[in-house]
Amino acid sequence: MAHFAILDSGNNVKSTIVVDNGVITDESGNEVEQLGKDYLENTLGVGWYVQTSYNKTFRKHFGSKGYHYDKTLDAFIPPQNYPSWSLNPTTLLWEPPVDRPGGDKAYTWNESTKAWDAIA
Repeated sequence: MAHFAILDSGNNVKSTIVVDNGVITDESGNEVEQLGKDYLENTLGVGWYVQTSYNKTFRKHFGSKGYHYDKTLDAFIPPQNYPSWSLNPTTLLWEPPVDRPGGDKAYTWNESTKAWDAIA
């Protein structure tokens, strides 16, 4: 099954939809994203559709609701966890300004202090 993210005008994922692989397979047996886009436009109407990978084999992350599709990077970026966190340019994951302490304790991020608080 092929998965497509349905985007709003700001390239934010509104939802995802499953399309049968037969819809996106050409006469030579190759997957062609444009066939899926054409199918969705004919079925759901004009919109912004981008194929996404449930297994994360392309476009970095699965395009879930709330994610943002970056055309320049051709990748889906998850929502930012906290305002102080920055996007890792390699993994395209949000990272805190301070590493989480090691050990067996559980921690939660405290945005007001920009530090990790141990959970009692």
